[in-house]
Amino acid sequence: MDTAHQTDVEQTALWNGPAGRAWVETQDLLDQMFKPFENLLLGTAPAGPAGCVLDVGCGTGGTTLAIARALGGKGQCVGVDISEPMIAAARIRAERQSAPASFIRADAQRHSFEPASFDLITSRLGVMFFDDPVRAFANLRRAAKDGAELRFIAWRSAAENPFMTTAERAAAPLLPNLPARRPDAPGQFAFADRHRVCTILEESGWTDIDIRPIDVDCTLPEKELVRYLTRLGPVGLILQETDDQTRAQVIETVRPAFDSYVRGTDVRFTAACWMVGARAPSVASRVTARG
Repeated sequence: MDTAHQTDVEQTALWNGPAGRAWVETQDLLDQMFKPFENLLLGTAPAGPAGCVLDVGCGTGGTTLAIARALGGKGQCVGVDISEPMIAAARIRAERQSAPASFIRADAQRHSFEPASFDLITSRLGVMFFDDPVRAFANLRRAAKDGAELRFIAWRSAAENPFMTTAERAAAPLLPNLPARRPDAPGQFAFADRHRVCTILEESGWTDIDIRPIDVDCTLPEKELVRYLTRLGPVGLILQETDDQTRAQVIETVRPAFDSYVRGTDVRFTAACWMVGARAPSVASRVTARG
């Protein structure tokens, strides 16, 4: 099995297994915590009479549904994700809200989207998990209409996001099997290198690439902090399989490590991310490029 295929299999198993279930179980917390990202992306929704939007790595559908509500009866938002548990949760939410949204359980890197069908392709922290990102973004470009916009948010480096690694740094002495993060491997910080992101988009055929750093203030209730650290991230995944004694020791050790982020009844942190924009080339620009 080649490395890329092995990575793809690992990601599929992860998001259809413990990670996917954890995101479903904590969707309320994650939607609240990442609400500022949703607000940033809503401003890019097409204003035309029949805009069609693709939300990549949509998870349980929070951003997909928000965009669908913003479009109203004028268009539709389609969410795609590799995780069956999260897509199932998203479909239930859409049905309850009677929202103009639909969901596809598929790998956006390989799925055969209808060519030239989307006015906007967007993502809230969902495009860093492809084993072949150039192939993935080339596939998304084919799904975009001529001149369509690509707009997504991705994490910058782990060093710039200490909140996100607090649990694993504090828990490391107690969890010797805690996996080390691999630079450039599919995962949360895979797009930390701005130059790499630009190269991926250029090689996959996008134009007018714009990558800007954004620092976003995020909040979650302090009373939900233990649920957050025991369900999500590398530590949360391991704690799903550990014995009660180890779990209690980890919580006792890790919870105080977050004290510097606690402000009264809230936990506050700054998310260091990239706001990435690009555009699918128009017919005219492709003709010009051919000379």
